[in-house]
Amino acid sequence: MYLILASITDPIVNFAVGVVGDLGLVGVFVLMVLESACIPIPSEATMLFAGFNVAEGEYSLVLAVAVASVANLVGSWIAYGVGRAGRVDLIEKHGRKLGISPKHLETADRWFQRHGDATVFFTRLLPIVRTFISLPAGVARMPFWRFSLLTLAGCIPWMLMLTYIGVKVG
Repeated sequence: MYLILASITDPIVNFAVGVVGDLGLVGVFVLMVLESACIPIPSEATMLFAGFNVAEGEYSLVLAVAVASVANLVGSWIAYGVGRAGRVDLIEKHGRKLGISPKHLETADRWFQRHGDATVFFTRLLPIVRTFISLPAGVARMPFWRFSLLTLAGCIPWMLMLTYIGVKVG
């Protein structure tokens, strides 16, 4: 099982390390936008290697975290937009074919109104799910400014933690 997982993840990790190694902060920005737009590029590999570059003196910790956090926000806007547009174009028009009724959407909307702020913030601190929370936030039509603020606030500690670990390990 481990060998199968490694055969899938190793090329992606090597790709991320290569991009950050070749392009520096521009590579960090591009990879983090893609990761937050639900493209499977691990933020862990990207930011750990960025932390290694910080340890080598290529750029500062603050700059690496700032670039990654802004990139996360931009990528999250893309996924949020897909979720928001997909609600009308896919879910509202064809949801019944997928087993999603208007009542399901109303329930999700109410839940997101009550718990959306905490959900967006805290899921930004969790691996894997952090990438995909933008989609339901868009579907639930969470106010864009609030989504953006909570996304940025949740991304900063995650980026700081990963980059700092990369500095210490590097």
